[in-house]
Amino acid sequence: MKSDTSSKIVPLGTYNVQKGDSSISGLSSGAFMTVQLHLAHSASFSGVGVIAGGPFRCAESFRDAAPLAEDAYVQNAEYICMSPLTAQTGPNALKLVQLARDTERDRMIDPLSNLKGDRVYLFTGTHDTVVYSDVVKCTRRFYELLGVASEDIAFDDTVAAGHSIVTENPEDSMLGANQPPYINCGKFVQSHRILNHIYDDLAPPSANLKGRLIRFDQTEFFDGPRASMSEFGYAYVPFEVEQGSPARVHIVLHGCKQGYGYVNFVYGRADQANQAPYGNRYITTTGYNEIADSNNIIVLYPQATGADGGGLQNPDGCWDWWGYTSEQPNQPDYYSRDAIQIKALHGMLDRLGG
Repeated sequence: MKSDTSSKIVPLGTYNVQKGDSSISGLSSGAFMTVQLHLAHSASFSGVGVIAGGPFRCAESFRDAAPLAEDAYVQNAEYICMSPLTAQTGPNALKLVQLARDTERDRMIDPLSNLKGDRVYLFTGTHDTVVYSDVVKCTRRFYELLGVASEDIAFDDTVAAGHSIVTENPEDSMLGANQPPYINCGKFVQSHRILNHIYDDLAPPSANLKGRLIRFDQTEFFDGPRASMSEFGYAYVPFEVEQGSPARVHIVLHGCKQGYGYVNFVYGRADQANQAPYGNRYITTTGYNEIADSNNIIVLYPQATGADGGGLQNPDGCWDWWGYTSEQPNQPDYYSRDAIQIKALHGMLDRLGG
């Protein structure tokens, strides 16, 4: 595989992308963001992969959780959308479907009718102690209530995995682990399962990559630090795509503490001396590039970054699914087409041609 990630910064290019047939997948905060991006721009996508993620606007399940809106959303995120005591105290699919319809009525997202025919892959590990299985089951019910056919939904809650994306790499964490970098070794490559569910008749993954892994400047797609996004993003571009062949785009959204530039924050300060050595493992070792290479799929790896202080509380470098980027906490917009991160992500897709 050729790589421009060592030093060279390459502008994100435009390719012969089939419009409306792109897709997204993510883990944890990236999974919550996957659902948000899917609904915000459903006209652009034909399928999603959600690993340990909840439904749309889940963090607004119970507004009365605290006097201040931003406190309520954080408590909802942690105790309703991640680790509810029971299924009954978890997110309510009916309520969140109505919230999605209200958002559609206000023209803040694409028409929900676009979801019909989309492919949805959902996964929850039986040993996941971070985002409970009841939450992911609610995501399945949420999509069903919005018209996604049951035969288009692949739901897997049978694997003894922790909070992680699953690979076959023996150097990754044990399957049942719930710890950074949240990449666990099992008996299958989860990225391949996701893409094979979304797209029919994919060729087997390449044994030897022929494309390029590029690093590009993300900052042209958002304005200022409020986005909590890194300076650089990454993309894998297959060789045939660079030669003009028709392509599709798959957006991969990492989870918390998984971004390329993740740094642990201690008392509000970046602990550079003890920076976690995860590097680009989510970009290079999770199997996306191999199956993309043989099927002319561009893999886009946007990068979130951590921030602690100055009004932006995101020390773990999570994607925003509870409103930390919103300028008006009482009226959060993190889920809409106008949300700063969603605008950036869709802008990257638009640049690629999708």
